[in-house]
Amino acid sequence: MKASAVGAVAQVSQLRLGQMVGAIAAQPASWRDIVRFDASRRWYCRLELTDDHEVWLLSWLPGQETGFHDHGEALGAFAVAQGRLRERTVPARRPGVRNRAFTAGDVRPFGAGHVHDVVNAWAEPAVSVHAYSPPLSAMRRYELTAGGLVHASTERSELNW
Repeated sequence: MKASAVGAVAQVSQLRLGQMVGAIAAQPASWRDIVRFDASRRWYCRLELTDDHEVWLLSWLPGQETGFHDHGEALGAFAVAQGRLRERTVPARRPGVRNRAFTAGDVRPFGAGHVHDVVNAWAEPAVSVHAYSPPLSAMRRYELTAGGLVHASTERSELNW
């Protein structure tokens, strides 16, 4: 954990967040009885909340996705625990969308302000574990237009999730 200035929120490093989600994802006995699959929306459950981080368990049926969003000022990481997920990002200096596939056991750390869309583009259900530091207070949603990403809305913790 980084040392913090007086009044500043402590942050857990991307490396440590990645280690946390990877360890949880690798132990199905710790989440198998909790996870649910919901055809009407992506299912999620907060597993842990501290002053400096939070951990979530998410399930993904085929076709379910997040839409383009960021995590405000939080650092983050996710690990695929079961199945496969695709992360879509929009590079700042190159046109088009970049696609990266992640399979069970893969960990993806990211910095503050990272914008991505995560989707289950395959036929089998998926499960993932996500961690953020500091805990999420807001997420900005974006629309992908011909000119790039455009801010569409902001969701606030405790109001929208």
